[in-house]
Amino acid sequence: MQQSLAGASTSSSASSSRSSQTAGSRASGSGRPGPDYAQDPKARWLALISVCLSLMVTSLTLSAASIAIPSIADQLQANAVMVSWIPTALLWGSIVLMLPAGRVADIVGRKRVYLVGVTLFSISSLLIFAVGSIEALLGLRVMQGLSSSMVFGSGLAVVGSVFPPKARGQALGFAASSVYLGLTAGPLIGGWLTEHYGWRSVFWMPIPLTLLALLLVALFLKGEWKSETPERLDWSGSLLFAAWVSATFLGISGLPEPESIALVVLGGGLLWWFIRHQNRVEFPLIRLQVLRQNRLLRRSIKASLFMYGANFPIVFLLSLYLQYIQGMSPSEAGQLILIETLVMMVLAPLAGRLSDRFEARLISTAGCLCFAFGFGLLIWLQMDTSKLFIIVALAVLGLGFGLFSTPNNSAVMGAVPRSRMGIASAMLSLARTLGNLVGTALVMMLISWSIGEAAIEPDQYPQLLWVVKTSLALSGLAALVACYYSYTRGSVHQQPLASATAAVTPPDADRREQSSEG
Repeated sequence: MQQSLAGASTSSSASSSRSSQTAGSRASGSGRPGPDYAQDPKARWLALISVCLSLMVTSLTLSAASIAIPSIADQLQANAVMVSWIPTALLWGSIVLMLPAGRVADIVGRKRVYLVGVTLFSISSLLIFAVGSIEALLGLRVMQGLSSSMVFGSGLAVVGSVFPPKARGQALGFAASSVYLGLTAGPLIGGWLTEHYGWRSVFWMPIPLTLLALLLVALFLKGEWKSETPERLDWSGSLLFAAWVSATFLGISGLPEPESIALVVLGGGLLWWFIRHQNRVEFPLIRLQVLRQNRLLRRSIKASLFMYGANFPIVFLLSLYLQYIQGMSPSEAGQLILIETLVMMVLAPLAGRLSDRFEARLISTAGCLCFAFGFGLLIWLQMDTSKLFIIVALAVLGLGFGLFSTPNNSAVMGAVPRSRMGIASAMLSLARTLGNLVGTALVMMLISWSIGEAAIEPDQYPQLLWVVKTSLALSGLAALVACYYSYTRGSVHQQPLASATAAVTPPDADRREQSSEG
């Protein structure tokens, strides 16, 4: 085993050095040469714009639905527990396919998986016209989650493949900004659409933009990126992973019921089985044994897990708080909530550019501390808290997350060779969605404890406020844990290339890729 790891490190070091020189060069594996992105900045930026539009539209549709939740609950006669499943069903659908989508992207081509994801997302959005019950809507959200896993699981890998390391942070910053732009505009546009055209319009209105995104990707994103090493998808591992995620999530969201406790125990057993399986198969989803040796990648992923787990419930919780307790309209609540993501959108490219020049862990750690401070402000919410106080707290949250996300993403993408950027992108997206899933499951558990299946009426507002404040306090603690992992992961610019690549690279994969490039 020691010899195998040493061989992997030696091969990976050589290939990573070459990848640093050739990242963003010609796309390979497509059967015909693509544009020389390293020598053509225009081609790079057109490709980035194409990807960013797809990310923006997908994020917009996902976030706009949250602001329409009260209207959906009223028309479909859904109780509090079923309403809480509207964002959760999408998360579940996204996370169960995230790792397999990343591996498939590396095997068959990142752009190909990306295009399939955007197409399926458009189709699932059209199906909103056939929805007549809350159960059907939840099924549609699962479909959106499955397709979004392909989009987000391969999108960052495409950007990382096109741009060289010295410009990758800034490019990833623009990609992050496009996501934040969608998240920012989503509540505002979703509130306006809900008021004037009904909640269904939140799903079908962005479809023309998704079609435009498909056209731009087809026209400007030339070539293909995939591993030159013949590999297979680990189907058994993919099914075990999906079973573990499902059992654990359903168990946590239903605690402390006896059947939920049994599901949590079952999830623990499935996780053990999944880890054992990954250590024994020839082509695993993740090489867990050597992942432990890559401190930079491992702790960057953990920091993402806790930060996104803290961030995701904000829109859902504040949407309920502002519309039920504060009595705001959907558009008014959307305008207020967008402040956080607006600040994040502005800061992301700047933070990415700074991470290309300075140590990423210092920038991202400062962001974690600022994020935790924002939650420290929001736990003082009351029935009649002023708008100014909420605006300040949301701006602080946006500042913190804006400083964290892009430097952390750049660190993850820089910790792997170009041939494994698909699975690295998937791991990053997995950390995000798994954090979102756990954070949402805890909120659902608190709602189940305090409100149950009753409709949210004025006499339930004190319990709803308790859920909001308790959830925000837990989010603040998660941000502090992320701060620890961010600061202790080590220096990105001094990370040894050998250890940085071993976690996701089979011993001979990059040697063969280097040979094919030569």
